[in-house]
Amino acid sequence: MNVLKVDQPHQAIEKLIANIEKVLIGKKQTIELSLVALLAKGHVLLEDVPGVGKTMLVRAIARSIGGDFKRIQFTPDLLPTDVTGVSIFNQRTMEFEFRQGPIFAHVVLADEINRTSPKTQSAMLEAMEEHSVTVDGVTYQLPQPFFVMATQNPLEYEGTFPLPEAQLDRFLLQLRLGYPSIQEEMSILTRFSSEQPIEMIDAVVSADELRSLQIEATKIKVSESIKEYIVRLGQNTREHANVYLGVSPRGSLALYRAAQALAFIRGRDFVIPDDVKELVPHTFRHRIILKPEARLEGETVDRLLSTVLQSTRVPIT
Repeated sequence: MNVLKVDQPHQAIEKLIANIEKVLIGKKQTIELSLVALLAKGHVLLEDVPGVGKTMLVRAIARSIGGDFKRIQFTPDLLPTDVTGVSIFNQRTMEFEFRQGPIFAHVVLADEINRTSPKTQSAMLEAMEEHSVTVDGVTYQLPQPFFVMATQNPLEYEGTFPLPEAQLDRFLLQLRLGYPSIQEEMSILTRFSSEQPIEMIDAVVSADELRSLQIEATKIKVSESIKEYIVRLGQNTREHANVYLGVSPRGSLALYRAAQALAFIRGRDFVIPDDVKELVPHTFRHRIILKPEARLEGETVDRLLSTVLQSTRVPIT
C-alpha cells in the first residue's frame, strides 16, 4: 500500500481546514475531527462551555461547503413539528401543503439539544439515521450532504433532559473544544476586533464535490487485523467490570468509518492502528454507561477507555 500523492481530493481537504481555521483559531484537531464526521456521513455532539466557538465552527463548515445552514435553538416548549415541518391546509387549493422545518438544510446546528423534551429530541432520530423525515405518513428526503452538529452545556443541569442512549448512539463523534491558550486568545482579540471573519470566508468546495469526497473516503483500505482490533476494543468495553452498558456494534462501525475518513484526511489510502487509537475516545465516550458503584469510586469513562486501549493488543501492520 502506498501513501496517496497530494492530489485534488487531498488539496480540497487542506483548503477546507485552512478556511475554517480563519475563524476558529488553534483548534485544528477539532476541525479535522469535525471533517471526519462530515466525510463519514456522521454527526457530532459538541459538549463544552459557552463562548468557545461551537456555533462559529458549524457556521464556518456550512460556508466552506457552500451549503444551507440552519440553527435550531432547543427549548423546553419546542415541538417535533418545529424541527421537521408541518402540513398546513391551503384554503385556496383545498389541499394540505408541507412546509419544511429547519432540519431541511445541509448543515444543522442543534443548539442546546438537552434543553428540550425527549419527544422533540426523538424527532431528530430518523433525520440523523435515515437522512429523511416522515410527517403525516409521508417521507421527505433531506438535502445531501446532511450534517448535524448538536451542542450541550455540561455545566447547566437545571431544566435539561439528558439525551437517551438511542440518540447518543446516533452521533458518530463527541468532541470538546476547550479554552484557547493565552496566545490563541490574543489572536482572537486581534482578528475579531474590527470585523467578523465568518462573513469573509467563501465556499472552497461545492456540495457535489463534498459528496465525491465522501465516496472516496469509503474506499480507504482497512486490513483484517485492523478490523479485528476495532471489534476487540468494542468488545472489551462490554466485558469491563465497571461498565453497565458498553459499545454497541453500531459504535464499532462508527469507529471503522471514522478511521477511514481520518486516514483519507491525512493523505493515506489505508488505516493504521494510530488512526483507531486517536479516535477511540471520541467515538466511544458517549456510548458507555458506567455502573453506579464505579462512578462512586471515582471511575470516569475517559480513564476506562485509556485502560481498554492499553490492554488491547495492537496489530502489527
